[in-house]
Amino acid sequence: MEYSGEVAVVTGGGSGIGEQITRGLVDNGIKTYIFSRSRGEETADEIGKNCYFIETDVTDFQSVEGSVQEVVDRHGVLDYLVNNAGFTSDNLLLRMSPEEWGRVIDVNLNGVFNCTRASLRYLIKGKGSIVNVSSVSGLLGNPGQANYSASKSAIVGFTKTLAQEYGKRELRANVVAPGFVDTRLTEDIPENKKYSYLDNIILKRFAEPEEIAHPALFLLSDKASYITGTVLRVDGGLSFG
Repeated sequence: MEYSGEVAVVTGGGSGIGEQITRGLVDNGIKTYIFSRSRGEETADEIGKNCYFIETDVTDFQSVEGSVQEVVDRHGVLDYLVNNAGFTSDNLLLRMSPEEWGRVIDVNLNGVFNCTRASLRYLIKGKGSIVNVSSVSGLLGNPGQANYSASKSAIVGFTKTLAQEYGKRELRANVVAPGFVDTRLTEDIPENKKYSYLDNIILKRFAEPEEIAHPALFLLSDKASYITGTVLRVDGGLSFG
């Protein structure tokens, strides 16, 4: 793939989809920073050259702003941002506590705002590219995930607005909306539920993290230079209908 930029930030880049995006960027010669509270330092050490970890709480704007400033102080630029950090706390709405609602919104949505807001002035100096990781749950809904679905749906509207506001500055912003992926977020799904979900997936399997990372890397790259404000579903043909 072709990348004209030099420096990237991936939130939640220490495992799962984020890790595979991080590895793909590094493989393409991009200096890549993992922003995470804890998961990521080991991954950065394992990847080695051109991969770095900065302890960051995406729910805390000052923490994010400080981390972004550290990246820019080191390299003078920031070209790519992947908002991937995510959290689930599932429950039926009548049983969902305000804390369960608030925590998911804080990580999944406020985290996207914080990281984008802190990075934006640097991204618009060049031909910056942003990919926000949403979910088909944000497009279709999913029982027991009112908080998660709401947060992921809001990311779509946020990204489309961002693309319209800053397209004149040659900033591109797109969404990847995965279906079910074999990551730690799906580890706790009961087996009987997994089988019911598989019945609605045309390809009859969950995705591997790299199968989501590849489309995200494409959208970041110069090969997608005329794509912005787009939602790319990567779900194996998932349908709840």
